[in-house]
Amino acid sequence: MRIILLLSACCLIMTSLPVSGGDRVTGQAFATRSEVIARHGMAATSQPLVTQIALDVLKAGGNAVDAAIAANAAQGLMEPVGNGIGGDLFAIVWDAESQALYGLNASGRSPRSLSLQWFADQGYETIPSYGPLPVSVPGCVDGWFELHARFGSRPMAELLDPAIRYAREGFPVTELIAYYWDRSVPRLSQFPGFTKQFTVDGRAPRKGEIWRNPFLANTLARIAGGGRDAFYEGAVAKTIADYVQAQGGFLSEADLAAHTSEWVEPVSTDYRGYRVWELPPNTQGVAALQMLNILEGFDLAAAGFGSPDHLHWFTEAKKLAFEDRARYYTDPDFADIPLERLLSKWYAAEQRARIDKGKAAKAYPDPASLQSGDTIYLTVADEAGNMVSLIQSNYRGMGSGMTPPGLGFILQNRGELFALDPTHANRFEPGKRPFHTIIPAFITHDGAPWVSFGLMGGAMQPQGHVQIVTNLIDFGMNLQEAGDAPRLYHEGSSSPTGPVMSDGGQLYLESGFDYSTVRALMGRGHRIGSARGPYGGYQAILRDPVSGVYFGASESRKDGQAAGY
Repeated sequence: MRIILLLSACCLIMTSLPVSGGDRVTGQAFATRSEVIARHGMAATSQPLVTQIALDVLKAGGNAVDAAIAANAAQGLMEPVGNGIGGDLFAIVWDAESQALYGLNASGRSPRSLSLQWFADQGYETIPSYGPLPVSVPGCVDGWFELHARFGSRPMAELLDPAIRYAREGFPVTELIAYYWDRSVPRLSQFPGFTKQFTVDGRAPRKGEIWRNPFLANTLARIAGGGRDAFYEGAVAKTIADYVQAQGGFLSEADLAAHTSEWVEPVSTDYRGYRVWELPPNTQGVAALQMLNILEGFDLAAAGFGSPDHLHWFTEAKKLAFEDRARYYTDPDFADIPLERLLSKWYAAEQRARIDKGKAAKAYPDPASLQSGDTIYLTVADEAGNMVSLIQSNYRGMGSGMTPPGLGFILQNRGELFALDPTHANRFEPGKRPFHTIIPAFITHDGAPWVSFGLMGGAMQPQGHVQIVTNLIDFGMNLQEAGDAPRLYHEGSSSPTGPVMSDGGQLYLESGFDYSTVRALMGRGHRIGSARGPYGGYQAILRDPVSGVYFGASESRKDGQAAGY
């Protein structure tokens, strides 16, 4: 949840206040800290203890993939408000040996015994956010083992040990996690198992309070000893399926046993000489690439960061890309997606021509030329030059609320993002992967790795990716500044679940943008608001192509930390 203030002229003054990390001697005033710089390895996560776990793995001889797996296992324990082994995972890996990028889609599928007709018969117009119906197969654990089988070097039991030890011995809960946990308890306490496994006498753990999860420790120990099958088959799978079905859901042992991850080719576009990489649908990564293609035709550098033109062009490019996101992005096993056309420069030029430079659009009808969704992010880099960009999520906060007894995790609610319109490309179908908001990203330059980055936050993610890329390339910011710069977030575009934008949506601006800019945007017809919280959480690692030195960044909007050695 977030606090939203609709702005009138009398309260717009707040946006003229500068965002500042203090009176800095160097760099931009809004930067909260300097970049972290190290030679041998770097990790950037949204939890400082997790960052230290990743560095410990690197120092012990593990590689970037080993460290990412260990870190993600610990994040599921320490940040259950955004991720865990009940959710899905996506990753982009730069392999130094082959000098190539590899993409992993470890998202789960819908129950095979549930149908679109069942939802219609029961009178559902949308899939509920919580409870058993939005639950799909959790893909995270299989994703770990796929990454490990292809790139890992240390035993999985060794990589899961830090998370197991912290789960048994406890750790102090961080500020932001305590805040979101507290907001989740009233909503999820209605579901059996949640209160016992995720509260302290019925309340959320407080900031600094020691939290233990012996149930999760036992589950991770089973996985460490028995591999991925210890999760997708046998006692754990039976417990999951029995629990979900007892609550009125459809997920079965057969659904879990049939799960597989998929290695996919990352997709990319050239943006001013840099190649930006995302994962293809069922993720929304293509939206970031479409936005960049549209924006490439505008001179952002000349307009200047935070200028009315910059923010107007960005917002209209987002609206256009999100129309295609709503219309085409789905599981490619169930639909033909015109990726080549969506990512073409000629299509971007057509879309760019639809933007009125002086007026915000209320709607963008389907272009004739194409008529034929809380999270964690982490990135790790090692001395050999391997880099991992990994994102993982339960979807809405702590997930569906479905908390199987004795396992210590909550199942995701990603299935909420299916449409129930039988004509929609993203309609619910048995055994189908839902539309996914979570997207890792990567940038290469002249064929070499440059930046591994990500930004958590539902529909903010492609918008955030584009802001990071343009901050680095167009506005010349360093890695930390690119994340700390004030952000904007547009809400109200057409949705993959069916709703169509007709009123232009709403543009939210973080504090730090000039008052005159806000007034100019209002003059162009943008509805402006201010919101606390929807601007994402960014981590990044940049590799100097000459020296191989790593630069790390972790923004102050989260509890995270970048560290190296």
